[in-house]
Amino acid sequence: MEDLVVTGSLTVPDGELVERFSRSSGPGGQGVNTTDSRVELAFDLARSPSVPEHLRARLLTRLAGRLVDGVVTVTASEHRTQLANRRAARERLAQLLREAAAPPPPRRRPTRPTRGSQERRIAEKKRRGETKRGRQGRFD
Repeated sequence: MEDLVVTGSLTVPDGELVERFSRSSGPGGQGVNTTDSRVELAFDLARSPSVPEHLRARLLTRLAGRLVDGVVTVTASEHRTQLANRRAARERLAQLLREAAAPPPPRRRPTRPTRGSQERRIAEKKRRGETKRGRQGRFD
């Protein structure tokens, strides 16, 4: 088809994607029994020359649960036609790689509560204690 654009710095050439076709379940009636419309799209992430080294380490750690010998695989069988399933599988792979390649969020700088918020919290605790003390039902 064409190269898979994941991010601005990562484009997977079409030659590195391996597609396998098989019969799928789902809609299509008798046509499902005869056409190979299910698509398995595989990409060798560990040995791909198109993935920059700084991204490869991040992708391999984040996708560790999905990898089999460094290869990530996605399937698509929700459409009736093979072409639509090929497009869906490519988009699914691109989205998966895009999310895994995203830089980690900035670390949160811990802050301390303001004096006013601490005083309000203590005052509310005192009020709550007074309310509960009033419920004890002691009679003089």
